[in-house]
Amino acid sequence: MVAKKGGNRGVGGEDAEEELKRDRLQAILLADSFATKFRPITLERPKVLLPLVNVPMIDYTLAWLESAGVEEVFVFCCAHSKQVIDYLKNSKWFGQPNFSVSTIESHNSMSAGDALRLIYERHVISGDFILVTGDTVSNMPLTLALKEHKERRRKDNNAVMTIVITQSKPCSITNQSRLGMEELFMAIDPDTKQLLYYEDKADDLKGTISLDKGLLMDKTSISLHNDKQDCYIDICSPEVLSLFTDNFDYQHLRRHFVKGLLVDDIMGYKIFTHEIHSSYAARIDNYRGYDTISKDIIQRWTYPLVPDVQFFGNCATKLERRGMYRASEVGLSRSAQIGPFTVIGNGTSIGSNTEISDSVVGEGCIIGSNVSIDGCYIWNNVTIEDGCKLKHAIVCDGVIMKSGAGLEPGVVLSFKVVVGQQFTVPAYSKVSLLQQPVKQDSDEELEYADNSRGVIGIPSISNTPEKLNEQFSTKLSDSQRQTVSEVGNGGVGFIWSHGEGGHEEEWRHSVAPIPADRLVEIIKTATDELEISNRDGNVLPPSGELEPDSVDNDSDEDVRDDYAYFEKEVEATFLRAVHENVTEDHVILEVNSLRLSYNLTSTDCASALFYSMMKLALDTPHDTPGELVKNFATAITKWQKLLKYYLTSIDEEIEVILKFEEMCLESTKEYSPLFVQVLHLLYDKDVIQEEAILNWAAEKEEADESDKLFLKQAEKFIQWLNEASEEED
Repeated sequence: MVAKKGGNRGVGGEDAEEELKRDRLQAILLADSFATKFRPITLERPKVLLPLVNVPMIDYTLAWLESAGVEEVFVFCCAHSKQVIDYLKNSKWFGQPNFSVSTIESHNSMSAGDALRLIYERHVISGDFILVTGDTVSNMPLTLALKEHKERRRKDNNAVMTIVITQSKPCSITNQSRLGMEELFMAIDPDTKQLLYYEDKADDLKGTISLDKGLLMDKTSISLHNDKQDCYIDICSPEVLSLFTDNFDYQHLRRHFVKGLLVDDIMGYKIFTHEIHSSYAARIDNYRGYDTISKDIIQRWTYPLVPDVQFFGNCATKLERRGMYRASEVGLSRSAQIGPFTVIGNGTSIGSNTEISDSVVGEGCIIGSNVSIDGCYIWNNVTIEDGCKLKHAIVCDGVIMKSGAGLEPGVVLSFKVVVGQQFTVPAYSKVSLLQQPVKQDSDEELEYADNSRGVIGIPSISNTPEKLNEQFSTKLSDSQRQTVSEVGNGGVGFIWSHGEGGHEEEWRHSVAPIPADRLVEIIKTATDELEISNRDGNVLPPSGELEPDSVDNDSDEDVRDDYAYFEKEVEATFLRAVHENVTEDHVILEVNSLRLSYNLTSTDCASALFYSMMKLALDTPHDTPGELVKNFATAITKWQKLLKYYLTSIDEEIEVILKFEEMCLESTKEYSPLFVQVLHLLYDKDVIQEEAILNWAAEKEEADESDKLFLKQAEKFIQWLNEASEEED
């Protein structure tokens, strides 16, 4: 069980606190996302039951709700409802004291709007409630957000919803968040936190945001954001359900309901935001989000919802060195190598000379000898024969990969697929025993969708795998010869063609990193468009549209905040490169995209990367100062070319020395007595030139005595450099 957690007590009246204690907190959990992004897998199993680091997604959501003080959860089931209901009945969630879980089943709901209308008709919600989907992972306490919501409700009955958001700067190259979602634009009242504008169709905006003039009439200021992530955790008043009942046009929670309330001048309903800073909250929208959140769990950002903590009957695993988790009963050959940030499930056996890194392997898998697995998600009871090569792929239950087979990045193998001997499945392929549907169906993408089209040709819903098989498959015996040519000799499975978005849509939402050549192509396209835009000149936008220059965001505090966020994201990028063996070129592309996104300089990149390398050495186990210097020497030796890429002038090298001084005084004081050794090392590795060190020393001579601490430490080194320089002259 997860221990009950309370949030920070905010400033407010006793009435809100008393109401929190008095009310029975309820939640609605939508166990159907009404989406097709996880096909072909979700034709056979509901998304909420797919394993996330060897645990069904819905268990993370329920464990968090229980820990956050929710007492009653209504799980709405639609597609594959029987599977969800059977799973919950056989789990520990039914029959828990002080935590009631019950299901509401529907066979004809097409959207979240339909689901909420049906729940309204059941009259089960008695007060404010939490609205989430069953693919949400969080450890945030709800106390503060609930208290803020209830205090607003006491003052204004029209404050019907509070949505949870968090900081997340999108990639300026792909316009995607780290979860693979499209760039999100929000306008928020900085004083009241009221949401005024919400738009996630980045491609349609073309660099401008249109706001109604009326918003500016009674607001002293408005904050425009593209650096927020919607966590899809909503605190709702009961009126939200009745609003869906009164408006049958409301299907999608964000595109229809949220936007509908924001533009409704008649009823005056309001939506507010609650931003979390130290807690974790995210929703799995696509395969890239699945990959990102899996890594966050393994790297313990979601604590206590992590593999080595038993929080809902999950199989216990032991956390070993370098972030490797291993269950108690694993058959591991002595010559097998298990890399960092890897999870190995119970009952799995791994053969000789096999290498596994940055991957999750489920229970009961048989992995042969000389197998290479990198950045993959291997589910349960999978057989991988000798000599197979897998890279950044998802492999579902019961799959068999015959000897010498391979998976290129981005591949998804659905349940019980067989890949033939020596056959390599092409990049971004999706393979299933079911043939690809030729028409829209019950899993039509409505909830959290990117398009605004209606439902076309949807048959009555079928919830069981057997009926789905009847609907979507042909007789396998008739197609057996076909499948041999698709997945190799002896293979069984259909390779699906790419959807409407084509190959681009696949790599944007894949578990595989975006290929470097695609990033280069995107940067070139964006640069060309920018040049064309500049040639056209600056045009005054139409009334109501705000461009970046119209917002005053030049205060020193904002700049410092931006750099702090930038530094954190560069550090995360660098650590990912370290642990996933990402090439320097790819890191440079990512750091450059962050630089453009935050409008910072090459010097800022160098400082942030230097900080990341110093932190890596500091976080690597060491017992003595000498070992810490060795750790840094290892890091700088491997990554010196990356750092030098951003040190194109003496001035930039001096900035790195100044950054090092700042670190020794503030964030990494353990380096303070080692300043000279590290500076000497940077000189020996040709990262910082003699001229930069001497110029830094000359500048410091003019400083106050209190600012000469490290100059005095380096006196002998500076003297040696000066003497060596004079001898050369």
